[in-house]
Amino acid sequence: MTGSGKQLRIDLDTPASVHIVGIGGAGMRSIANVLSDMGHDVSGSDLKYSPGLDQLKSKGIKVTIGHSKSNFENPKILTKSTAIPEGNPEINAALETGTPVLTRAQIMAAITEKKKSIVVAGTHGKTTTSSILSVLLSVADTEPSFLIGGDLNEIGCGALWNNHSDILVVEGDESDGSFLELDSDISIITSVESDHLAYYKDDKKLKEAFRVFATRTKGLVYLYGDSPETQYLKDLPNIRTYGKAPNSNYQIKNYQGKRFASVFEIVSEGRVIDTFDLASPGFHNALNATAAVAVAVDLGLSIEKVKKGISQFAGVARRFQYRGEINGISFIDDYAHLPTEVESALAAAKEGKWNRVVVVFQPHRFTRTNDLASAFSNSFQDADEIIITGIYSAGEKAIPGVTGKLVADAVASKRTDKKIRYCEHREDLIALLQEILVEGDLCLTLGAGDLTNIADQLMES
Repeated sequence: MTGSGKQLRIDLDTPASVHIVGIGGAGMRSIANVLSDMGHDVSGSDLKYSPGLDQLKSKGIKVTIGHSKSNFENPKILTKSTAIPEGNPEINAALETGTPVLTRAQIMAAITEKKKSIVVAGTHGKTTTSSILSVLLSVADTEPSFLIGGDLNEIGCGALWNNHSDILVVEGDESDGSFLELDSDISIITSVESDHLAYYKDDKKLKEAFRVFATRTKGLVYLYGDSPETQYLKDLPNIRTYGKAPNSNYQIKNYQGKRFASVFEIVSEGRVIDTFDLASPGFHNALNATAAVAVAVDLGLSIEKVKKGISQFAGVARRFQYRGEINGISFIDDYAHLPTEVESALAAAKEGKWNRVVVVFQPHRFTRTNDLASAFSNSFQDADEIIITGIYSAGEKAIPGVTGKLVADAVASKRTDKKIRYCEHREDLIALLQEILVEGDLCLTLGAGDLTNIADQLMES
């Protein structure tokens, strides 16, 4: 049976066999790593191969490509990705034998119960913020465990379980409401932006979910306070704000952006805590670091160690990730797929002072494009050349009339001074980029889909 996370309790203290259906995604790979580190015998399957599976295999985790009843070898627990549809043969086998079938939220809830959990949530910024906090706490000798939906460049994965520390940093996922099932002692809310309307139906229900998340947190809640969309949370108990506003509990000041780094001060209660050097560009990343510093300072860590932790953060895969350079053309890839994320990534690119910023944006999901296409109209102000591609479906069925051209038309309605191209197919995109990119350009690929390997194709060709 599946049941809700509050009805189904799983004992993770005793080593057991755990099978993960859909093990290849970043979030489920992190869960697999943590369960393995806890001493469980982990196996899993996924529809197709992805590079991250090699890291799991190196830990002795059995991974099978393809879904089949034969993959089900009578584990004690089966857990599944939210991307797995009904009728999966491995899940059916578990139901037939009475093996507990846990959602991703339920297995994460069981994990977070084991330690003092710091849960980072938000429609964007949560992966980088939780990653910075994890690295910072590690450098400061607290040896945290962490469970993140992105791969830290320092270790090549997004998860670690440490039996000798009681702190766990977790990236909470609001896309399906699962973050509400996590046991949160401290929380960070980086943003509340219109998204996931296929699940929430409207922005009011999305905002209510974040309100519930904040009120269920046992301790302090760190809130990005500059956004109009987060103002409704400011009056809740135990709120600590961070941002640029002078009345923030933790204020970022004197920000200086560079091509691959940033420098900024953090002020609390009128006192300059220190100046911080972050090896990631963009004001949005400096804000993410400010949230992490706020938590660390309130945990009582020394400023010297906090500063060292920030300086040693080496970034997260697919977050303004430098992919290489050829013929004087630089390539950077970023996961940005929401309007504010696109705007932030382009602002960071502009600070790099390339001759031109040529941005290629791949819309993500038909439902999201249908809901948010018009919201991208002002997101590309800092680009010199703009290319919008076809939609990455992420397994969704196509919606008649919904294509990437909706985004291109929205951008064109506000950007008549810049060349905006719509390029539906990958082979045409490769040919177009080979034609227009010149020495001194930055080619910035944005999106949560499969656009990430375009840079490799171009550099190889």
